[in-house]
Amino acid sequence: MSKKLLIAVDLQKDFIDGALGTPQAQQILPAVRERIARARTEGESIVFTRDTHGQDYSETQEGRNLPVAHCLRGSEGWLIVPGLYAGERVFDKPAFGSVELAEYVRDEGFDEVELIGVCTDICVISNALLIKAFSPEAELSVRADCCAGVSPESHERALLAMQACQIKVI
Repeated sequence: MSKKLLIAVDLQKDFIDGALGTPQAQQILPAVRERIARARTEGESIVFTRDTHGQDYSETQEGRNLPVAHCLRGSEGWLIVPGLYAGERVFDKPAFGSVELAEYVRDEGFDEVELIGVCTDICVISNALLIKAFSPEAELSVRADCCAGVSPESHERALLAMQACQIKVI
């Protein structure tokens, strides 16, 4: 029997309807809720990532390149959107991708890994490529209808880039 993991990337208020929210991120929420519910029903493992910045955000490289304070630890915008999280493991990450998450996928021996969340073109692709590097034999996929990018165009470009790296887009 295959060991499956669903990774819900950065489904936080600031990326949905907060500081960096987009209509596309808001539109994927029904599909995201349905996919997470199905994973729970089918007994799949689920983890969440949470973009996490400190009060010094504006002094960081990311803050200098994207001068919009977001996902500040402990703020309302940092929280996972209500109704999605039910006590699963959370990986707080100070950067786009999480090495800790990639190591977890490898160390736990997951055969199938699916990613959903935001932003397709930044954090989803970063984590997908890290996982591919740490677990090259795991079947890795990204569910397009449960992801949103900074823009529809950058979402599509990220999906194509992941396909080129042998990550299945479903």
